[in-house]
Amino acid sequence: MVRSDKDAITESGLSVVIPVYNSAGIVPQLVERLAPVLKNRGLPYEAILVNDGSRDTSWKVVSQLAREHSWIHGICLMRNYGQHNALLCGIRAARYDTIITMDDDLQHPPEELPQLLNKLSEDLDVVYGVPEHETHGVMRDLASIITKLVLQSVMGAEVARHVSAFRVFRTPLREAFANYQSSFVSLDVLLTWGTTRFTAVKVKYEPRRIGQSNYTVRKLIRHALNMMTGFSILPLQVASIIGFTFTLLGMGVLAYVLGRYLIQHGSAVAGFPFLASVIAIFSGAQLFAIGIIGEYLARIHFRMMDRPTYTVREEQCAGRP
Repeated sequence: MVRSDKDAITESGLSVVIPVYNSAGIVPQLVERLAPVLKNRGLPYEAILVNDGSRDTSWKVVSQLAREHSWIHGICLMRNYGQHNALLCGIRAARYDTIITMDDDLQHPPEELPQLLNKLSEDLDVVYGVPEHETHGVMRDLASIITKLVLQSVMGAEVARHVSAFRVFRTPLREAFANYQSSFVSLDVLLTWGTTRFTAVKVKYEPRRIGQSNYTVRKLIRHALNMMTGFSILPLQVASIIGFTFTLLGMGVLAYVLGRYLIQHGSAVAGFPFLASVIAIFSGAQLFAIGIIGEYLARIHFRMMDRPTYTVREEQCAGRP
């Protein structure tokens, strides 16, 4: 589902986009804390709650909130597409000229939003709110660091090491990826298609109050792999370097064999172990390169299938026609 919302921005204001997944018990608290913060800015505002295929009663809660508050817009997706896909859906539905993205678990305190919004006024396009201290486990933090290093290579920007789901950016940036249609989405990469003016500020994070984080080590690693093969040619370049390196190694082995043959007057290099090791090395390099190429072919295959980035099942908003 792709839509263009060039005519949707009618005035200055704030659009908060929040993916919701199995958070029925905490979304009302989030809305309660978010309302006074947005109201104090003195601008029109809205909150777009995108239910990303939750298995609990999250959509029922979001629908009720949308009926009670005219500034809440609820969107229910057909199934679970992932956080970034849900964000893209909400971003395309935003009406105002500044977009805020945040998690649904109150780890991103709404009270910290003024810091990000004030920083955005300094001739910048994207501001990330990064935690003063990481609050996850060792493995989760390590996976997060690896993901951010991968993202830095993809984005080509130093600020990539400080990205987070707590963002503020200018809505016109979405025109840079208005026609993007793929099941693999990385919002941070898409934002680089429209600007290079990024920064990050340290803000207070809070521990999740209900349930557990849905971002596991496995999901972070999978997200990193999707970013590498979906938005970067770095793996192909690595495969080329490996192939070139082993080509040089092969030439070196050949020179060694011929040199020993000539120096020792026809004596051959001792046998099978040496030959088997050389074959194993080169076979492994070839399979590694073929595997990387296969990942790219898989991405091309999925894009040729024209799978939607997301599909909306239902919307609920008392403040919209």
